[in-house]
Amino acid sequence: MRLVIMGPPGAGKGTQAEGLARRIGGAHISTGDIFRYNVSQQTELGQTAQRYMDAGEYVPDEVTNAMVRDRLSQEDAREAFLLDGYPRTPDQVDELDSILADLGTSLDGVLALTVDSEELIARLLKRAESSGRTDDTEDVIRHRQEVYTAETAPLLDVYRERGLLIEIDGMGTVDEVASRIDAALPRT
Repeated sequence: MRLVIMGPPGAGKGTQAEGLARRIGGAHISTGDIFRYNVSQQTELGQTAQRYMDAGEYVPDEVTNAMVRDRLSQEDAREAFLLDGYPRTPDQVDELDSILADLGTSLDGVLALTVDSEELIARLLKRAESSGRTDDTEDVIRHRQEVYTAETAPLLDVYRERGLLIEIDGMGTVDEVASRIDAALPRT
């Protein structure tokens, strides 16, 4: 099974992705993890990404796309994977389509976790408090939500039109949300 998980910051993507990847017997592919791996291993792509990050700039799509292409071609992702944090832009949707076509496969579904916006903010403030992150203020969190709404949420319509979108109520306990996800998965 080949899936993407989407949702605004605080929706629980990372929490749900790890367990779901195990349940489908596939790789959990987080773009954050890919960046950290490539940087720590000083790969050519990691060195390129590090230059942008050190300058406080966004890593260009070409670099992100190349890292995702490389990761999806690895053995543990051949039969099943869960993409977490990619795609985030329409151009990345097109690139993912191209990567999967080159690998002779396609997506089985796109999970979208939906959570009330005030609940998202409360979750992230609680997480910031417990992790000691001083950069996660309410203003910063609200800005991240706005960026998601403006830039990434429109991808949900793309996947809805393709018949791949599976909207999941992300409110409740981790186990409750996981049960809803499992019940909604496409049967392949």
